[in-house]
Amino acid sequence: MFPGQRCRGDARFAFENMSDFVCVRCGNCCRWSGCVKVTDAEIDVIAAFLGMPPEAFLERWTELMPDRQGLTLIEKADGSCVFLEEGEPAGCRIDPVKPEQCRRFPERWNFPGWEKECGAKLSRK
Repeated sequence: MFPGQRCRGDARFAFENMSDFVCVRCGNCCRWSGCVKVTDAEIDVIAAFLGMPPEAFLERWTELMPDRQGLTLIEKADGSCVFLEEGEPAGCRIDPVKPEQCRRFPERWNFPGWEKECGAKLSRK
């Protein structure tokens, strides 16, 4: 978890085993306002995926985190992730290279009340 973020919590109580978590791509986790911290390595990979130099990516798609301890992806006016693509199912413009924080939802990060917002289902293994 990252200091100063509003988007954090503990998912262990919701799913006994995270292998039981099945994302249905509702996009609700991407609509929650808060920081999506990006590392230097993620910046390089995402910039390459978008076909732009890292410096251009930094200028267009990131800002300083409120705690000044790193960079975060910018948000849309409604607080959702700038790379969220609405639809059924919702999509991520950078899905193949999205930040680890996004890939690790809800196991490694989530937000207060996420269980009520998330459309995830328990797997039927």
